[in-house]
Amino acid sequence: MMTLKKAGRLLVALFLAQAWHPVAAQSKQTVYGYVRDAANGEGMVGASVRLKSQPTGVTTNPYGYFSLTLPPLADTLIISFIGFQSQSLSVAALKPEQAVQIRLVAVARQMNEVTVQANGTPQNIRSLEMGTVRLDLKTLKTLPTLLGEVDLVRSLQLLPGVTSVGEGATGFNVRGGRVDQNLILLDEAPVYNSSHLMGFFSVVNSDAVKDATLIKGGVPAQYGGRLSSVLDVRMKEGNTERFQAAGGVGTLSSRLAIEGPLGKGNSNQQNTSRGSFLVAGRRSYSDLIIGLSGDEQLRRNSIYFYDLSAKVNYRIGAKDRIYGSLYSSKDVFRVDFQGKKVDMEWMNQTGTLRWNHLFSRRLFANLTGVYSAYTYQLGIPQEAQGDISLDLPKGIRGADWTSGIRTYNLKTDFTFYADYHNTLTFGGSFLRYRFDPGALSPTGNDSPVEGITLPAKHSREYALYVDNEQTAGARWAFRYGLRLSGYDYLGPQRVYDYVAVEKGAKRPANEQTFGSGTVIRSFYNLEPRFSLRYIINDESSIKLSYNRMAQYIHLISNTTAASPLDNWTPSTNNIQPELADQFSAGYFRTLNQKRWDVSAEVYYKRVQNVIDYRNGAETRLNPDLEADLLYGRGRSYGLETYVRKAGGRLTGWLSYTLSRTEQQIDGISNNTWYAANHDRRHVGSAVSTYALSKRWSVSATFTYSTGIATTAPNARYEADGGTIVVPINTDNVRNNFRLPAYHRLDLSATWRGWSKPDRRWRSEWVFGLYNVYARRNPFSIYFEQNDGLNTQQTNAVRLAILGSILPSVTYNFHF
Repeated sequence: MMTLKKAGRLLVALFLAQAWHPVAAQSKQTVYGYVRDAANGEGMVGASVRLKSQPTGVTTNPYGYFSLTLPPLADTLIISFIGFQSQSLSVAALKPEQAVQIRLVAVARQMNEVTVQANGTPQNIRSLEMGTVRLDLKTLKTLPTLLGEVDLVRSLQLLPGVTSVGEGATGFNVRGGRVDQNLILLDEAPVYNSSHLMGFFSVVNSDAVKDATLIKGGVPAQYGGRLSSVLDVRMKEGNTERFQAAGGVGTLSSRLAIEGPLGKGNSNQQNTSRGSFLVAGRRSYSDLIIGLSGDEQLRRNSIYFYDLSAKVNYRIGAKDRIYGSLYSSKDVFRVDFQGKKVDMEWMNQTGTLRWNHLFSRRLFANLTGVYSAYTYQLGIPQEAQGDISLDLPKGIRGADWTSGIRTYNLKTDFTFYADYHNTLTFGGSFLRYRFDPGALSPTGNDSPVEGITLPAKHSREYALYVDNEQTAGARWAFRYGLRLSGYDYLGPQRVYDYVAVEKGAKRPANEQTFGSGTVIRSFYNLEPRFSLRYIINDESSIKLSYNRMAQYIHLISNTTAASPLDNWTPSTNNIQPELADQFSAGYFRTLNQKRWDVSAEVYYKRVQNVIDYRNGAETRLNPDLEADLLYGRGRSYGLETYVRKAGGRLTGWLSYTLSRTEQQIDGISNNTWYAANHDRRHVGSAVSTYALSKRWSVSATFTYSTGIATTAPNARYEADGGTIVVPINTDNVRNNFRLPAYHRLDLSATWRGWSKPDRRWRSEWVFGLYNVYARRNPFSIYFEQNDGLNTQQTNAVRLAILGSILPSVTYNFHF
């Protein structure tokens, strides 16, 4: 531990010495302030602020703040943001001791033009970011959706490098990673299950979202804890100018968001309020429709979800502002189909409290406290008779099963704007985890189940990081940093050390008992980060990046697709943290007066301590779960291409990914490399929107991907004279077969109501067709014995979650 402290102090000292030296050389003017959206007063994330004579400058932080130390004789500042009109400011006219309040006006989207105006080199060329996408929520709302529900997470799958194992799958996969290897943040709070309705919709309400960024490579040092990606979602802060509402009524659900100002601002401030608020809600009503049915069997079913989002911010002084946000969601899934009953509920809850403080014009600080919880409950009816395939031990019925995870997090982040060419970020975080592996309780006197409660597990994770973004001349830019992460597995706990045996689960070798708060096992990791950008000319650049990531918690899921019933577990004395090293390189270019963006990226990722399961592993209510886990190495590599058209009547993009994801784990597939079950070789998407007139537009999306890998039998075992046939895999090769390819076409048309400058009410109708040619995309294939005359045959049964066209109508409004 002392070694880590000394390394951290030395690293910070080196960064500060490097960054401070040019500042101390001579007195320079520092311009600082906020860039806001003129329509609602919210801070703009990632806006560019630079001198007119320089190709690069700084970008605003997540709260819209910037600071720029100017060289002598600086004349004009250029402030720009994609989709907004650029603004010029004379340096001589600025007051040195007063924060600048800059308000950008959105570019009007006309029938025949959807353009982005910016001077100099385009942002995607000069930015250091690679493998990073900032989602345009306005564009997403025009695309075809499932049952008219705009879905942030499902839209990610139209981008290169992002896939899913199929419809009805919880989460998404990025560059060959598992779903638990994505860090999903909602106002800095981790979300442990990102899906509603068994994976068909995401838990994020698009009406409450201000900004969403997906980072696949070149991950900054402030992020950690997952191997594959970061999805950083920021909720709206609320309109500081006036009260407004937005919502919609769709085929599946309805939603409403209300926002407005709080308090009165100072007369010398451009904004008229000291704060603002947002409240947004969404609920599906399939259960209400089912309840009106005349079919008594159908009325026994109840499937619905809801989520609530709330946020408030308030300026308590010239240098201080506080933010508070809450999120809660719940899913209910009660199905009674031909005697097979499922009764499930799962819930997400998050809370975030943040304090912004400006220590000086060049030092911005943010202190954050976070609470996040995910829990689920499964009701197993008395009459179930084991007919529910949920990977539960046999004979369990007449019981309720609950499980969950809770997180408490305290973190601090500093941004020091050293000079025009250096921006230093540093900080630290402390997380405390509580894992509840499972509790089983009987629901009646006739239940054959005795109460079972697996002991809770506790751990803590902590980190320090430092990062510097530096420009060198007009062409070169670098970001280099280091994250020092540590982790402790804590008591109270009875732990076992397992040893491998020739067949079956590992066997416990010894046992120890640890008291509350006692450190059972500790892990420490150095996680270096590096990014480089070289501008070839005003229209092209190349970028390189490397990052190491460590992951200390893991999702236990022994199925093709993750489900709401999967368990999170910490690293323990038997489970090692997973480590990933990723190398990326990319070429970026703009064409045709900056209306076309083209990029190509290659990546290679290697993973240590990757987790898989022995044959026949039990993952539910298993006190010896760690004995069923196997560990090895993984690798993923691929090519991602992306072409986007941002101007004219026709807009959209094409994406294609060629990749391979493999694992090698002793005890699986004869100890050779085998395809991961989420490996997809070819994945492509085509997205387009065409403006027919000022009021009508049409959109289409087409997706294609190679089928996922699964394990199929190559022989069979016969018993009782051939009347019993059991398919088996004698080669012991995992994922030796691929499902048929997945492909789907979706269409939509949007009609916008008349909009006048003095009229606040705006509305639109969206008509959609999902899965236009009714493709029965396979979710899985399983094998069963023929129940007809020839019982010696086995049938391959193809399971498709959706196999028909789904129309939808949605009415959206804003006032």
